[in-house]
Amino acid sequence: MSQSPPPTTAPSPERPGRAPAPRAGHPRVREPVVFVVLVVLSVVGAVIGADLVAKLGISANTSVVGALIAMLIGRIPLAGLRSMRDVHRQNLAQSAISAATFASANALLTSIAVPYVFGRQDLVWPMLIGSFAGLLIDTWVLYRSFGSRLLPADGAWPPGAAAAETIKAGDKGGKRALVLGAGTLVGLGGTLLSLPFSAAGVAFLGNVWALLMFGVGLGLREFGPDLFHTDLGAGYVPHGVMVGAGIVALGQAVVMLVRRRGSGGTSASAATRTGAAPSGNAATGTGAAAGQAAPEAADPTTAYTVDETALRRSLVHGYALFVAGAVLLAVLGGLVGDMGPAALVGWVLFAAFAALVHELIVGLAAMQSGWFPSFAVTLIFLILGLLIGIPSVPLALLVGYVSATGPAFADMGYDLKAGWLLRREHRPWDPYEREGRREQFRAALIGFTAALVVVAVLWQSYFRQGLVPPVAKVYADTVKNGLGEPGVLRTLLLWAIPGALVQLLGGVRRQMGVMLATGLLILTPHACWMVLAALAVRVGYRKWRGPRADEELNLVGAGLIAGSSLGDSAQIVKAG
Repeated sequence: MSQSPPPTTAPSPERPGRAPAPRAGHPRVREPVVFVVLVVLSVVGAVIGADLVAKLGISANTSVVGALIAMLIGRIPLAGLRSMRDVHRQNLAQSAISAATFASANALLTSIAVPYVFGRQDLVWPMLIGSFAGLLIDTWVLYRSFGSRLLPADGAWPPGAAAAETIKAGDKGGKRALVLGAGTLVGLGGTLLSLPFSAAGVAFLGNVWALLMFGVGLGLREFGPDLFHTDLGAGYVPHGVMVGAGIVALGQAVVMLVRRRGSGGTSASAATRTGAAPSGNAATGTGAAAGQAAPEAADPTTAYTVDETALRRSLVHGYALFVAGAVLLAVLGGLVGDMGPAALVGWVLFAAFAALVHELIVGLAAMQSGWFPSFAVTLIFLILGLLIGIPSVPLALLVGYVSATGPAFADMGYDLKAGWLLRREHRPWDPYEREGRREQFRAALIGFTAALVVVAVLWQSYFRQGLVPPVAKVYADTVKNGLGEPGVLRTLLLWAIPGALVQLLGGVRRQMGVMLATGLLILTPHACWMVLAALAVRVGYRKWRGPRADEELNLVGAGLIAGSSLGDSAQIVKAG
């Protein structure tokens, strides 16, 4: 099997006078060298993910690690490895290792730990099969929906922008590499000192309004006891805010889907998302507003590649597939004999609905901020299951199934964002972009397969030592003991009102309500100040430097995120 020749590097935006050079087809995962690299990196990522989530309760974004390793491989003085110098092959490498890490940690090991902690070890293998099915469906929906009005390619997706900037800096070197390297050292040092510099990095890359609400939520959670003499993270308050914001976000998505628009629209401008004038910068998600720019001036890479009809079809097909996955889990888990026909049908439909809504809310939050509130949204559906009276064993399986969706959805969004930034200078762009996305999806499948094998081999060793993901213990304990206090439904409904109002105020682009709830759910010391200070620097620096500020801050933000990711991945040594 022959390898595709390394493509010619396209000219940078700083040289507008030169036309892009012709490029061969996008590199393929089936190239022998690429395939071997992807398999090895996927196994490494799966082991890192499983080890960290079992021993420390954290998950690391290893995409930057994969990109760095691919760069080093490409510089080994062997003819067969030179092809890995290509940025698009490095993008495939980071896609595979990142998919393997999130799949093993957040989707598979966490899901199968729920029935195990619940005391039903016999359901671990059925849960593994069901969660793997949910994982595949989850990623397929994102693959088919990325580039739509709901999940635009020029959205923020901060970790994806960081991965792309890392790969670009390694390819071009010079000042970009120095700035990125300095930011990486700062981010790495911050992780070692338990300072969340990744929060500042995200604030340089994400949506300003969304991140402002995220910072406010972080501050209310951290300083609420001192300011209001109450812990806003307790008593299901943030869950209520998320319920209200999530319902409105779902309604906004439905309204957007039922509106009929043409398929050739372009993404919203930066003014829509950040309140600033558009600058055309990729990493912050700027672009020409639909109908406002002249056709000859519009950037074709900001055009929606998935129209509303295709998006509706993908979501409907996704729901149908989630129904099939729930049926498979119900059969393997023995629910067919334990539940009546009507109850079983209701369980299947509710599980599929929860999985689809979970991945959409998590994906929207991840797109705007780089954080995904998977635990909180899964817990909301657990609470709803308790309120409507789902029996404990079916509920434990439902929670495991729902928790398997979302994280990989967000992670693939990051990876496709990185690929979009690396491919957007190619002309003709659209066929190359679609081909690249397809190869990234195939790379993710390699990562998922490696994760399945690693988890299947290691789970018994971890669980027998008592190394169980902490969130799985919360899920199982909640299923066992119930809500534990009266008035939960009243609290959820009461706090749903401000969540819904904030989400309505921000609109579908900003996701302000979802981000406020996400901040309320996270208790990370100093993260509030990191986000708000970085936003203040970003606004002030942009007034001083103008459009050039975005590119410079993107590099700094990418470095901070890259350093934090390296620090998180390095904790596997500490965990060992």
